[in-house]
Amino acid sequence: IKAEISSGSSFSQALLKQPKYFDVFYTSLIEAGEQSGTLDTMMDRLAIYKERLESLKRKIKKAMYYPTSVFVVAGVVTAILLIKVVPTFKDLFSGFGAELPGFTQFVLQISDALIAHGFVISCVMSGVIFTIVQMYKRLTPVRHWFERTILKLPVMGPILHKSYISRFSSTLATTFSAGVPLTNGLHSAANSIGNIVYYNAIMRIIEGIESGQQMYFAMKLTKLFPSIVIQMINIGEESGSLDAMLQKISDIYEEEVDLAVDGMSSLLEPLIMVILGVVVGGLVVAMYLPIFKLGSVI
Repeated sequence: IKAEISSGSSFSQALLKQPKYFDVFYTSLIEAGEQSGTLDTMMDRLAIYKERLESLKRKIKKAMYYPTSVFVVAGVVTAILLIKVVPTFKDLFSGFGAELPGFTQFVLQISDALIAHGFVISCVMSGVIFTIVQMYKRLTPVRHWFERTILKLPVMGPILHKSYISRFSSTLATTFSAGVPLTNGLHSAANSIGNIVYYNAIMRIIEGIESGQQMYFAMKLTKLFPSIVIQMINIGEESGSLDAMLQKISDIYEEEVDLAVDGMSSLLEPLIMVILGVVVGGLVVAMYLPIFKLGSVI
């Protein structure tokens, strides 16, 4: 960047040649700051915007990391029990002298399959996961299907909706207050939001504005944004304080995401304990059922 500026390029042009680190949204705001002579103010706005965006991303990741890590650990523990502990009981039951309960036989069969074909099973599962990830990265229809589906999930979907509205409002507030034309700001919001459903909705908003509609009415036609958001946008347009209203929307929905994440964590903790209890407890019960029948055999 220093070499580019030394050779005569502007700051924004130098940043534009480093797309891995500075996206189009970032460089467009820097360019607006250069043209208006308010580069210091623009850098400050960008810093605040990036900090808020990273904070929002951390909240979403926090909501997903805990259940994911618990289920991974539960899977590893269950595999260890099936491979190391259950075979010990199988040797004990071999001289039992009676037919084992069906549940116990089922668990023993799973244990035998893991011991005999564990490497193949793990390779197949790894291959399936790798294929799904690559399909998501490379195939647009697969990525679009996933992004649409995840918004329909019972608990995670509403949190993602609120986070996307907060990100949309924050991005648009930053660009609009910087003097960037509204349609250009909407393009930046569409490209930075990271979900095809909201991307398509924002593109329809742009088409509506270009055809002469007010922004709040174009948003209403998408049937995606809550009525409170549309009403606040309408007030912002009528009062000439759209950037302040957009920032207020972002603040409200960022707080709602925070509360929703805390609520989901409180809801998931007992649910995860029940699932772990059923899995691990089921293995224990399967191994002790024959022992409970020992008296009748004797």
